[in-house]
Amino acid sequence: MSVLEISHRSKTFEAIIQQAEADVRELAGIPANYHVLFLQGGASLQFSMVPMNLLGPGQTADYIVTGAWGQKAVKEAKRVGTVNVAATTETGNFTRLPAPGKSRSRPARPTCTSRRTRPSTAWSGRPTRCSATPARVRHLVEHVQQARRRVEVRVDLRRRPEEPGPSGVTLVVLRDDLLARSPQGLGTMLNYNTHAKEKSLYNTPPTFGVYLLGS
Repeated sequence: MSVLEISHRSKTFEAIIQQAEADVRELAGIPANYHVLFLQGGASLQFSMVPMNLLGPGQTADYIVTGAWGQKAVKEAKRVGTVNVAATTETGNFTRLPAPGKSRSRPARPTCTSRRTRPSTAWSGRPTRCSATPARVRHLVEHVQQARRRVEVRVDLRRRPEEPGPSGVTLVVLRDDLLARSPQGLGTMLNYNTHAKEKSLYNTPPTFGVYLLGS
């Protein structure tokens, strides 16, 4: 039987998804205190899930907007809570990155930044506090749009491939302690705790995509 035919609840597929996670951890150097989740919905859904889970009451999320996808992320975050655009290059049609020291940051918790967007600019590495983000920011979230995945960038992903898997797989890397920030009243499928607890098997995952990602 092929991967498309077996149950995602089977021992065979459990071994496949576990191997895919192990491969991702080894390739990207992801430490044990991070969850690796295989989700669906692409970056578009993560634009909502990140503020829903990480932006607490009374807190502000700083966004660095360097492309069209950054604009979409801000739009969705505003539905959830308070958003401050700390830096943007929209007036120049996203042909450059924000200059160092030019951010309009407030005392915020998560800072979200996008890259690999169209039109856009992209950091050659991950964005650093010296380029746009203040020292008091506690969490930094990165959109990596090429592969429709979101990464909590305390992890060094410079060794990652451009495309870790086929379309349909959203790879989320999230530090353990951030799970406590998810509100209890959040919808089951929108809560990172649901997927972390069930090892990405709460509902049927994109089985063939996960198989190819780990191949």
